[in-house]
Amino acid sequence: MTDGQEIQAVTFGLGAEIFAVPVTLVREILDYRETFRIPGGPDYLLGLTDMRGEGITTIDFRLRLGLPPVEPTPATRILVIDIPLEDRVLVLGLVVDRVIEVTSFRANQIGGAPDVGVRWPSEYIGGVVKRDEGFTVLVDMARIFTAEEATRLSSQAAA
Repeated sequence: MTDGQEIQAVTFGLGAEIFAVPVTLVREILDYRETFRIPGGPDYLLGLTDMRGEGITTIDFRLRLGLPPVEPTPATRILVIDIPLEDRVLVLGLVVDRVIEVTSFRANQIGGAPDVGVRWPSEYIGGVVKRDEGFTVLVDMARIFTAEEATRLSSQAAA
């Protein structure tokens, strides 16, 4: 990517932190609703969310990043995204506190991922953008889940 190239991203909030994922990965943004629980999964696995007859594996993104859980509010959303894996695409619903906007970042605005002083693992960070209102963390969705975790999530959802 050259310095002048732009990436469109959907920004969302978890507490005071602002995150972003490329708009190309976002299928849909849903109002929060209760999920159909799947027993025996990791703590961040909430269950399945119905999206026009399709069961979407849904996770609490706060818990996945090691942040404390919060009760859903009227602003809580489910961000349905495509996570590219080596052998397939995992469709996943991320429960986030709020969706903020679709925005653009120029490649030369994106700094490297800090390796200290953050509350979530830095390998999940694709970069950081300094904006007037603070920092926005670009999430590297392909690194959020190991291949084994993705396989487990898929198989638990299918069970």
